[in-house]
Amino acid sequence: MLKGLYTAASGMLAQQRRQEVLSNNLANANTNGYKADQGQLRAFPEMLLNSMESKQTSADNSRYVTTSKEIGSINSGVYVQETIPNFVQGDLRETGISTDTALVDGTYPDENGSVFFNLQTADGEAFTRNGNFTVDEEGFLTNDQGSYVLDTTGNPIQTNNQTYTMSADGTMQFNDGRNFQLGLTYVQDANLLDKQGENVYTASEEAQTADARATAGVTYNIVQGAVEGSNVDLQQTMADMMQAYRTFETNQKVLTAYDESLGKAVNEVGKL
Repeated sequence: MLKGLYTAASGMLAQQRRQEVLSNNLANANTNGYKADQGQLRAFPEMLLNSMESKQTSADNSRYVTTSKEIGSINSGVYVQETIPNFVQGDLRETGISTDTALVDGTYPDENGSVFFNLQTADGEAFTRNGNFTVDEEGFLTNDQGSYVLDTTGNPIQTNNQTYTMSADGTMQFNDGRNFQLGLTYVQDANLLDKQGENVYTASEEAQTADARATAGVTYNIVQGAVEGSNVDLQQTMADMMQAYRTFETNQKVLTAYDESLGKAVNEVGKL
């Protein structure tokens, strides 16, 4: 019976964690470049149950032998192992602002591959899909958190407060004749990136990264004056939240039933 209590409780905790993930997705439905998190539910390892019995082997009851009989396996509940962002392309939204830049997915040689803008944050190089860029007071192109947008050489892009046009391959043509190319990184498996918050990611030790322009089979488009929106599906998220709530409620009822049974066992059966 106690195993049933733990199983129901673990189900409640897993659904509570899932609800938190879904709520965060819902709150970022209008956040530029946001990638919806997906909670990965996993079952705890199965346990094998055995029945232990003692039998007398002598007439004077002085000797016993213990036997074991296999009953079967039992699951001990579920848990949220991790949350993985869904890197599916979000809808494009035109802003008319020349510094806003949208990265449109093309074709990739790897199933979970994706292309990102290169950033220079306070903690080092990072990646983002949020192209809501602006020009800071020193003339550098930055994201909405103040991190520098990098070119192909890994240097911050100095605009000198000049206007520019952006080509589909990410080449910036300034009015004063200068040219820059946006730094773009291709990640073979985007699921291996570490999420840092504010739509910023860093490469883990397992992640394989390369220059997007130098990687065979990688195609993409850059759109100036637009941003990639969140890829949160509002209707699906609301449906998943209702499902998580109902599953939580079901586990709660099971837990209550176990608690009432234990109460009867202690307060009523124990008196006989």
